[in-house]
Amino acid sequence: MQPIDVSMLGNLTRVGPQRSILRASGALLVTGIAGTIGYKIVGGSEATWLDALYMTTVTLTTVGYSEAIEVGHNPGGQVFTIALLLLGVGSFLYFFSNLTAFAVEGTLDRLFWRRRMRRITSNISNHFVVCGGGKTGNYVLQELLQTNRHFVLIERDEERVEFLLERLGKDIPVVIGDATDDETLIEAGLERARGLVSCISSDKDNLVVAFSARNLRPELRIVSRCSAQRDVQKLKKAGVDAIVTPDQIGGLRLVSELVRPTAVTFLDSMLREGGQLRIEEVIIAPGAILAEQTLASIRDEKTLDLMVIAVRQADGSWRYNPPDTTPLPPGTGLIFMGNPEARTMIEEKAGVARRAD
Repeated sequence: MQPIDVSMLGNLTRVGPQRSILRASGALLVTGIAGTIGYKIVGGSEATWLDALYMTTVTLTTVGYSEAIEVGHNPGGQVFTIALLLLGVGSFLYFFSNLTAFAVEGTLDRLFWRRRMRRITSNISNHFVVCGGGKTGNYVLQELLQTNRHFVLIERDEERVEFLLERLGKDIPVVIGDATDDETLIEAGLERARGLVSCISSDKDNLVVAFSARNLRPELRIVSRCSAQRDVQKLKKAGVDAIVTPDQIGGLRLVSELVRPTAVTFLDSMLREGGQLRIEEVIIAPGAILAEQTLASIRDEKTLDLMVIAVRQADGSWRYNPPDTTPLPPGTGLIFMGNPEARTMIEEKAGVARRAD
């Protein structure tokens, strides 16, 4: 995924001030080296390098200590000292002004950024909470962005957040904190969320997140990453609805590439970067537009590319490749393939609550 403009959320990296500090440090270092070499030449063989460094430091800091190298009766030394003072004081002022600006602006930027994030997360609803922005979380966020789904990321590492903002981009609500804390989950809007995915690298942390989230929202759908097979049952007991083991998924992908490469290529064509088609699902809610109608009612100019693959009826039975005459009573599950626009249309007709900003 190409980087997207994140100016709406502020720039945590503050590249400009960092470069200014590096330039100021470089100027100060060059001035110090030049001063030391110059005073060594002025002092001649009687002056040591330490004397020259001492004179440079005394001159640049303007403290007025005694001279280790006599320049009072040396016109060349006097001219050099005047030049070093003019250049050195300017370098010092440039360095400290940039250092102060970096500290003040950096603190203010982070303060305003956090406040902006709190405003966003306090208003978002029917979203997904993503715990962990590591390698697995990165792919989760990319998919949610690409399919136009709303989410809040919880990540404790600020440097990782900076990287993700640069990589993923626009309109990404973030809570910087520990996802195992109830207060952090509440700040991410868990009480109004549609679901939670915990993809922290530690199974213990995923276990605590699942337990906390289940206590806060008993009806919430929770999905978790699990590295060790021995921890699967623990996560299930903590209330996780679905568990994904990366090694198992990787093994299934390998054998699928071996025995059904064409099918895998077809699925990849949907999921690859820029692809819009996804296999989606929706449950018909009571009182929805689609309730008590048939599959034919979902067809319009905005869902021409939508393909209904299967229908799960209220009794749990499946009907594959259903005809347009298939009834849609409340509780019916639709499995279909379409783009984000078609999915949004079907969700609205099915009575799925939309995000309230």
